[in-house]
Amino acid sequence: MQPGQPGACKEMVGMMFWYGGGWPFWEVGLMWVGMIAFWGLLIWAVYALITGATRRRGPEAPGEEHRGDDARRILDQRLARGEIDTDDYRRLRDALASGEDRSIAGSGSSR
Repeated sequence: MQPGQPGACKEMVGMMFWYGGGWPFWEVGLMWVGMIAFWGLLIWAVYALITGATRRRGPEAPGEEHRGDDARRILDQRLARGEIDTDDYRRLRDALASGEDRSIAGSGSSR
């Protein structure tokens, strides 16, 4: 067939695209599902990396106050290093337990 004859265009399309070659519905659906899964996994991976990098480490329970534990630990360390004596330690420990003004916690012995 030559290009000017009737039916030539249809034959050329059949040769180039395997007789029309439209995609079946399931192939198009599979392509959409694959793209949605790809982008979903990519977004999830970025989210997991960001939250993993910014998450605070340590055994923290939600709503639990740790400042008292930290202050007590620091107070114990100061006593162990000899920065304060036992009288100051007891006074500061009692002040922490009663929740009084925290400004006295910075005072040490006048050695």
